[in-house]
Amino acid sequence: MIGAILFDVDGTLIDSNELHTSAWQQAFRHFGLTVPLGAIRQQIGKGGDNLIPSLLDSETVERLQADIECFRGDLFKRDYLEKCRPFPRVCDLFRLLDEAGIKIVLATSAKSAELDFHVERIGCGDLLTATTSKDDVEHSKPCPDIFEAALAKVAPLRPDQVLVVGDTPWDVKAAARGGMKTIAVRSGGFSDEDLNAAGAAAIYDGIEELIARFPEWLGTGQPRVAAA
Repeated sequence: MIGAILFDVDGTLIDSNELHTSAWQQAFRHFGLTVPLGAIRQQIGKGGDNLIPSLLDSETVERLQADIECFRGDLFKRDYLEKCRPFPRVCDLFRLLDEAGIKIVLATSAKSAELDFHVERIGCGDLLTATTSKDDVEHSKPCPDIFEAALAKVAPLRPDQVLVVGDTPWDVKAAARGGMKTIAVRSGGFSDEDLNAAGAAAIYDGIEELIARFPEWLGTGQPRVAAA
């Protein structure tokens, strides 16, 4: 039986993936680097520690990664964060889960300050059991650290007693590496092909379909475990 849902935030609960894509491109341009929007978009869902090495050569990464991350963080907070909006009916979904006795944990590759802003915007923080962010772990998605940290906050639940809900292949892969399966949503803009290839257990349009088809998607199954 499922005892907790670990929710990704950006692209899953918050309409922000395109804003993140634009902010990354602006940050790269600041350092004289040209990276196509499409290439950046495919890496959204990772934190800077994993996104930057996926897009730049190793010499540039070694020389500029820390500066790019710092600049992009300040830029997003200043020019983009206020434009982020929750998808409709997030609180309605959380209330359904709460009434069913299912714990809710937010698990994001974003920094804790961004997460706190989004929790306030969503407006039902009292329904959350816990949150985890990039600040709590060494590595962001697709490393499993964030979901493993989230799982620890609902102990003694096991990986097969929780579900991850996320919008990117990186969510799916991170969860699988921690022995958890993922219900993927299309709201982040990734294709069914990419989500299925990553190992999504099922795919829904977004929050409103999860409500409409509740509790169908809570059905359990064997978690996918990625090869080492």
